[in-house]
Amino acid sequence: MNQIKRIAGLIWILLAVVAYAILLQTALTQINAKPSTDTIIQWSIFAVIFLPIAIGLIIFGWLALKGDYDQLPVSSEGIQD
Repeated sequence: MNQIKRIAGLIWILLAVVAYAILLQTALTQINAKPSTDTIIQWSIFAVIFLPIAIGLIIFGWLALKGDYDQLPVSSEGIQD
């Protein structure tokens, strides 16, 4: 099961990078197709809002890849301070 978690971590990292690259490529394509202020502002907001989401996915994937989720607590008594 731990091996599946680590593979999933790698998938999360790749998914975040690819999704953000696709978003930036689409933004540049749309801005070049219609270079108005509204289009630039709209796609800039999309890119800025999705950046922390992509970073969070990368962190989550890195922790899974590193093995931090190998031993999960069964109850709240298993959580250490």
